[in-house]
Amino acid sequence: MQEMLVLLKSYPFLVVFLFVFIEQVGLPIPAMPVLIIASALISRSSQGYLLILIVILAALSADLIWYMTGKKYGFRVLRRLCSISLSPDSCVRQTEGIFSRFGYIALIGSKFLPGFSTVAPPLAGATGIAFMPFVLFDGIGALIWTLFSVSVGRIFHTDIDNVLAKFLHAGSMAGFVVIVLFGFYLLFKWWERRKFYKALEMARISVEELLALKKTGKFPLVLDVRNPNSVQEGHIPGAILANLDGLDESVEGLPRDQDIVVYCNCPNEASAALVARALMDRGFARVRPLRGGLEAWVDAGLDVERGEVPLNPVLD
Repeated sequence: MQEMLVLLKSYPFLVVFLFVFIEQVGLPIPAMPVLIIASALISRSSQGYLLILIVILAALSADLIWYMTGKKYGFRVLRRLCSISLSPDSCVRQTEGIFSRFGYIALIGSKFLPGFSTVAPPLAGATGIAFMPFVLFDGIGALIWTLFSVSVGRIFHTDIDNVLAKFLHAGSMAGFVVIVLFGFYLLFKWWERRKFYKALEMARISVEELLALKKTGKFPLVLDVRNPNSVQEGHIPGAILANLDGLDESVEGLPRDQDIVVYCNCPNEASAALVARALMDRGFARVRPLRGGLEAWVDAGLDVERGEVPLNPVLD
């Protein structure tokens, strides 16, 4: 901890740039506390504007890397990114939902939402948001986030200086406490992740098994539980849209003895497994998530349909 504070005092701009860049790339390293401390340390100088510029440059650099990656590889990169997230259960779907509701404006507040700030740039690229609007709104978001952090550091610089002095006085013990607390945080998030995936353990159906089922004359009902924004990449022919927020209405009138296959495009079929579990609780006995989701379907060389996914045909 002492070494870190010495580095922050000696090279505040370099340390802040690295922390902000690394956090925006996706590693669980909190950059805002470092930025606040750096702002407090230089509060008596005229370098505040330079610090703001450095932070925006770091954030935009990382975000542009993810934006271009999303533009090139589409939703595949989101699946990979969320598969290593500490909170993968709703990583893709919640981010898509926020984009669907707020559009470009979502980029402005993305830096204040843990996890979302990393997923938003590749999602913007994957959904086809133009380069200049992305840079504009993402830059505004980075500016607001930076101004907030710098303002906190400047307003409370006296208190922060006192806390830092106590940390330095405490020596290595303070650093040990910080490391232990951060370790417990990571361990808790890992336990939550394992618990979530444990709850989703159930039999999956592969693409090959689904095709074989169709060849026998049995036509399972295929439910698409992705966010409507994802439909542009295509959907499995014959699938119908199941609304997670209104699942009862989505499956109203459907036979409970029919084979049902649920698919999404999220890590470990998280959303599909959640819907499958909810359908089982509602009396649907033969429900299975599609292993690999839409990506597995496409990788098998099978065609997808473009356009909107139809709703429950029983309700039409």
